[in-house]
Amino acid sequence: MLASTFSQLILEAGTDEAGRGCLAGPVTAAAIILPADFSNFILNDSKQLSEKVREKLRPIIEEQAVSFAVTHLFPNEIDEINILNASMKGMQESILKLNPTPEFIIVDGNRALNAKLGLKNSVGKQFTVEEIQLLKSIPNQSIVKGDSKYLSIAAASVLAKTYRDEYMDKIHEEFPMYNWKKNKGYPTTEHRDAIKKYGVTKYHRMSFRLLPEQLTLDL
Repeated sequence: MLASTFSQLILEAGTDEAGRGCLAGPVTAAAIILPADFSNFILNDSKQLSEKVREKLRPIIEEQAVSFAVTHLFPNEIDEINILNASMKGMQESILKLNPTPEFIIVDGNRALNAKLGLKNSVGKQFTVEEIQLLKSIPNQSIVKGDSKYLSIAAASVLAKTYRDEYMDKIHEEFPMYNWKKNKGYPTTEHRDAIKKYGVTKYHRMSFRLLPEQLTLDL
């Protein structure tokens, strides 16, 4: 069973993201504060759960959460600040949306939450001085594979994954030839074959290698 807290503080938030390795669509981050008595034997890292189980867990998590928030960062922002910074910024934005403000934050991965604060990007949310100070003031701990160790990070991973999948299903209707309903924008052979045949869309990340080096697109 996953651990309930890292810090032993009541208002500890977990945060995670989904879609970092995709060729199209947003990177989606979530943050959540779970109640101290939250318990669920099914909850685990979203990558270890079936789509059906994730969809079953989402309303349970949302109903029982003290607070949760989800943030999409879209391809134009990803292309400007790079995917690693976009993933972190999405988690930072989600933390800022939580009410009450967490006393401690645990982050999936090996990067502190307050890294790269206040990036001067031309699109997306611009952090205020007060928001930067707030993020800096909250102690945080990065935990490698935290989504398989702590309930709040696992819950955040489920929310990020399900909200992102829902978005990809929506834009699939606009561009069905890429089959995002199935591949969710990941670099599958099917997705890359469609890029080669049909070109790119407004939802593709132009800073990514959309095709192998030996293939080119006429842009």
